[in-house]
Amino acid sequence: MAKTQHAQARSQQRGLPKLVEELLDRYGEEKHLGGGAVVRFISKRGRRNMELDMGRQPVAKLTQWLDVYEVSGSDGVTITVGHRIRRVRCKS
Repeated sequence: MAKTQHAQARSQQRGLPKLVEELLDRYGEEKHLGGGAVVRFISKRGRRNMELDMGRQPVAKLTQWLDVYEVSGSDGVTITVGHRIRRVRCKS
């Protein structure tokens, strides 16, 4: 997946390995932010799916890396990445 220079810099600054980005792409849940932007994060459902695919122990070792998010634009390019501190709210 393509990234902006900003996203590359933030990923490096925040110490996010390439594996985390791949896990976000595969198991991440998407929420639309408006204006075409999308935030992707790993929810409880995503963690359960990871446990089914990889097993409980490998997912437990990856726990510190699973509270991350990435924001992508309407063109699919990743704008920024970071650690989730707060819950992602859903507008219903």
